[in-house]
Amino acid sequence: MQREGDAFAQLFDLHQNRVFSRAVGLTENAHDAEDVTAAAFFELWRKRRSVRVVDGSVLPWLLVTTVNLARNRRRSTMRYEKLLRAAPRHECVEGPDAESIETRRRLTESLARLAPVDGALFVLTSVEGYPITEAAEALGLRPATARVRLHRARARLRTELHDLDPRLRFAEGTSR
Repeated sequence: MQREGDAFAQLFDLHQNRVFSRAVGLTENAHDAEDVTAAAFFELWRKRRSVRVVDGSVLPWLLVTTVNLARNRRRSTMRYEKLLRAAPRHECVEGPDAESIETRRRLTESLARLAPVDGALFVLTSVEGYPITEAAEALGLRPATARVRLHRARARLRTELHDLDPRLRFAEGTSR
């Protein structure tokens, strides 16, 4: 195997510049040409037992492989660009406004003030949508204990964040 590797290294050193030059002529930039060159030599190694040698040289095979790989790359790029052109676009993508950033900051701070288990329970049930029994199991709590802790966590968050959403003031008596 070592001898094969040494022979391959010699072939690479001998033909790399010629293959790269051919690839540059067939691709749009040097980066793509490097990729095609690497792929051609990879194919040479992979198919080393069946490569057709012409007049004692693998260069013709490498050049044909380089042409085929460059064509395949160009077709792939064209398909990808066509897909991108056909993809729906939004005219303007807006970032979060100052109010939503402030809301997120306050919610994060309020959750951080809860006991870690209560915060995790709230996130699992209210944000991630897990049933309370599954959330309780994940946190090592009995379902009844989880219900009480979740009720208290929600009440605390309602009190701290009552001014963010007017609906929360009227939902004080409700729980999920």
